Amino acid sequence: MSYLVVLIVDDPDDCPDVLEAWQEIGVTGATILESSGLGRLKKLGLRDDMPLMPKLADFLDVREEPHRTIFSVVEDEATVDEMAKAAQRIIGDLDEPHTGFLFVVPVLKAYGLGRGR
Repeated sequence: MSYLVVLIVDDPDDCPDVLEAWQEIGVTGATILESSGLGRLKKLGLRDDMPLMPKLADFLDVREEPHRTIFSVVEDEATVDEMAKAAQRIIGDLDEPHTGFLFVVPVLKAYGLGRGR
């Protein structure tokens, strides 16, 4: 069975080191997105520069440092465990605040993983 590993990295500067560590243990691909959590959005509070009739883009135009969210599909639980260990070695204990959040979801089917590329 394959697994989707999702890691939200609190400090974007840690992202390259996590990706390098994952490559060293055999992870062949990952997708990285900028993301922002509810907690950071709440800290921004009410904005006084909103137009009278705001668009969705106006709400999303935030002035803050985003997180990075990394997605990777791997084929076995042993790799998942190694990925979690490597991530925590770099960003710290995930049970501590302001480090990150990692979760794993079973993947029933996956197409285009690029095996053999």
